[in-house]
Amino acid sequence: MADARVLVVDDEPSMRELLGVVLRKDAYDVVLVDGGEAAIEAIRAEVFDLVITDLRMRKVDGLAVLRAAKEHSPQTVVLVVTAYASTETAVEAMKAGAYDYITKPFKLDEIRLTIANALERKRLVDENQALRRQLRQERSLEAFVGKSRTMLDVLDTIRKIADSASTVMITGESGTGKELVARAIHQESPRRKRPFVSVNCGAVPESLMESELFGHVKGAFTGAVASTIGLFAAADGGTLFLDEMTEIPPSVQVKLLRAIQEREIRRVGDTRDIKVDARLIAASNRDLAKAVADGTLREDLFYRLNVIPIHLPPLRDRVEDIPLLVAHFIEKIAREVGKTVRGISPEALAILERYRWPGNIRELENVIERAIVLGSGETLTPDELPPDLCRPQGVPTVPVHVPTAGIDLEGTLDQIERQYIELALQRTGGVQTRAAELLKLSFRQFRYKLQKHAQRLSKE
Repeated sequence: MADARVLVVDDEPSMRELLGVVLRKDAYDVVLVDGGEAAIEAIRAEVFDLVITDLRMRKVDGLAVLRAAKEHSPQTVVLVVTAYASTETAVEAMKAGAYDYITKPFKLDEIRLTIANALERKRLVDENQALRRQLRQERSLEAFVGKSRTMLDVLDTIRKIADSASTVMITGESGTGKELVARAIHQESPRRKRPFVSVNCGAVPESLMESELFGHVKGAFTGAVASTIGLFAAADGGTLFLDEMTEIPPSVQVKLLRAIQEREIRRVGDTRDIKVDARLIAASNRDLAKAVADGTLREDLFYRLNVIPIHLPPLRDRVEDIPLLVAHFIEKIAREVGKTVRGISPEALAILERYRWPGNIRELENVIERAIVLGSGETLTPDELPPDLCRPQGVPTVPVHVPTAGIDLEGTLDQIERQYIELALQRTGGVQTRAAELLKLSFRQFRYKLQKHAQRLSKE
């Protein structure tokens, strides 16, 4: 970790400077502070990969620095250095989470090797944790299962834009996989090794939104007992994902706009600006044009965020993907719960295809999990599905009215039939076999009706 960020803590200037020279020579990013008080302030303001602290210092000792570092960032590696070695202090430091205990005077080659080993261990731990996070996040990859044109277009867009730093606006109903798309963009980008920071803006109290995004200094407001770096700084070099961003209050939207334009932020209560390099991806399940019109979303901010728009279709508009999604969920969930389930009956699948799915893919996954957990056979049947899904979904009715002058019944029925065919083709992305199934027609019947209406339109 040649680019690791290292904090050196010592109240002796000569020792601080010596370690600073050694570490910078090895290409580490070094911060030097005088004493434990300044160290704790620095630790609370940002995250360090390694902290090297003297044990005995005025006012605040090295053990306090060690505990503060582990409390703020458990992944930070801490080396304790002292001229007053004893078994008791060594044991106490190790119990508090120190990686190692080094006694003064030390040889420079020895401490350089200890530092290299400590950071290598941290790198391995970080990689292991990242792999675990990735495995947990694979649960959301089902949103990309499918063959519909709309989802193939989304995947193509992700590949095209990943290498850029342009802001992205993702829209779509809840449960369509907006955060999954944001993570995919991050993972496909050169920023993949830096943090992906996600926040649901609707879950942050309005009074804390500015501090949450930009951070604050100690004493900036009542309750600000310590400094924080904020989400923008936490995502430096990586990606910041703002979910439900229309929930950000207008007063904070102004500062968000400046952060995007200038690529710098100012913490609450601070007097200096901080440069940040975080790619911004925003998402919302609302009508953004309406949000701009009613003043919920600033128009200038909307244009700044909407450089690359991505819209995720609801599941009801990708009916052709439902069989693939169901098969994927069955295989995955059955394996997780330890059951043998090999498929779903045609009757049960037809019910799932007719349902409107207000909760989208997330709701479909929950339904399949419930069916597998409560079911007992190797095939899912309508009996395992929630009763609400099995009820008719409200077949549309045609208003019946016979005007005084009469009505062309055959022409009216032809028009209604043509509208249903067009709607079915839209739903299935033009796949005629699936459109025929939606209309409960054989493929031959469907083709006949399609050709009939095409001929009539050509004559018209």
